[in-house]
Parts: sequence; structure tokens; C-alpha cells
Amino acid sequence: MKIKVFKMSSFTESISGGNPAGVVMEGLLSESQMKKTAAVVNCSETAFVSESDKADFKVRFFTPVAEVDLCGHATIATFALMFLKNRIQVGSYTQQTKAGVLGIEIMPDGQVMMEQALPQFGEEIDKAEVAKVFGTDKKIFSDELPIQVVSTGLRDIIVPVKSFQFLNSLEPDFDKVGSLAVKHNSAGFHFFTKDRNGFDASCRNFAPHLGIDEEPATGTASGALGCYLVRRGICASERVLVFEQGYSMEKPSVVRVIVAKSNTSITKVRVGGKAVFLEQVEVEI
Repeated sequence: MKIKVFKMSSFTESISGGNPAGVVMEGLLSESQMKKTAAVVNCSETAFVSESDKADFKVRFFTPVAEVDLCGHATIATFALMFLKNRIQVGSYTQQTKAGVLGIEIMPDGQVMMEQALPQFGEEIDKAEVAKVFGTDKKIFSDELPIQVVSTGLRDIIVPVKSFQFLNSLEPDFDKVGSLAVKHNSAGFHFFTKDRNGFDASCRNFAPHLGIDEEPATGTASGALGCYLVRRGICASERVLVFEQGYSMEKPSVVRVIVAKSNTSITKVRVGGKAVFLEQVEVEI
């Protein structure tokens, strides 16, 4: 059986940047077929679009080795592709995911803004434990801010470091990183620093137990990071937060996040960016 796959790169306006994702719009496939297709495509995630009785579209997300509840960059890729192919127009839509029914907005310039689940703030994690698996010393971590699990659809471990230099010095033991992520039931580690002018945060993301040693743009973790920063009063709500990622992989990416807040409660999280078409391939499964 041949499956048509469109490859897009999200959170970029250039084919040399961003995070590639596969998108399959063939309708309802079996879970086995989706798993096999994602393994062959071998992007960090591949999205599968089908009809939904709860939303405008149903979208499922698979890494090369496992299904995940939500994927930010694959969502951006999916809706940017449908806009490019005139299946949808400028306006508002909904997608049914395993993280819930979430809103999507297509902007006139083709940018896609996706709603994420309201944040859940989980446990704080010992800095020495994280330092050990990343081949570094705990002195690189912020003295004031904790390492904490935050979820806006996926549990991500948010890790604040003191400088851009420290961020680039990481030498992870991927087997140990994956084991620690599994221990905390997390999608992965999202490191950030506020050390660079022009960006609200510079980031790196690691999820080796999901088949992703490092990826150049991570939408769900960016939503979690935005909530972390707003909740702690480090960034203001209701404005566009701009995060860079992928520079260490020579795949520069820009992720935009807007966190709405009422009194002390976060009321809405949106993550967005543009995506560019890379290629169309046929996968034999």
C-alpha cells in the first residue's frame, strides 16, 4: 500500500530552517498503518488528518516510535498545508486531538496559531539529577527558578539555565536522558535561557526516548515555557513572546507564544508560526 506524505517545515519561512513534519491527508488509516508510515517517514512527528464528529478535523501524531497526544510543529504543518492547498481559508477551526479539542486560527499572512490546553504545573525536579544526565554541573542552572514539569498537552520538563554559553555546552547522555524523562512521565527536556537580545528565550529540546535526540522547534514545549514564564512574572501576558530554537542544529526556528491571564489564572495559550513546503513523497507500507 502506498501512502502520500507531504513534508513541511514549521516555525520558519525558509526551507533551511524550522522543524520538518510529515502530513498525511488520506483519511482514516489503521493505527498500524499510521505507525508504519511514521517510522518510514522518520520525521520527529507525522500528523494524520481524518474526519471528526467533534471538531472540524481529527489529527493524530506519531513519532518514528510512538504516538503522542499533541504535537505543535506538526499541527502548524498540517494547517499550513491545508491552507496552501485551499482546503481551508483564513479563519478559525478546531482539531480533535488526544489532548482535547483545540482551536486553530489561520492568519491572512498564512501564519497558524494553535490553541493548547490550559497549563498544569507539576513537580519540581532536583537540579543535580538533571545535571548528571546532561554532562554538566548544576551551577549552570538558574539560582532563582526551578526545574519543573509543565504541561499544555504534553508533560515537558522546563529547565532554566543562566547563559547562552551554558545552553550550548550541554553534552547529554541520551540513554540516561530518556530514562529520566520516562521516570517523570515526560515528553522531554526543554532548556531555555533569557540571555540573548531580541528573543524572550533561546531554547533546546531533547526527547530521545521518543526517537528525537534533539529537535529544532517544539511547539508544545514552547506553550509550556510561555506559561512558566508568565506564571512567575518573568514575561507579561497578552503579548507575543518570541522564542528561538534550532540554531545548535543549523535549523534556525522562531516560535511565537501568547498567554492570556485573568487575575492569577492563565485562561488561554496559543502557539504559532509559519511553515514552508519541502516535498511530496510516496511511502510503501
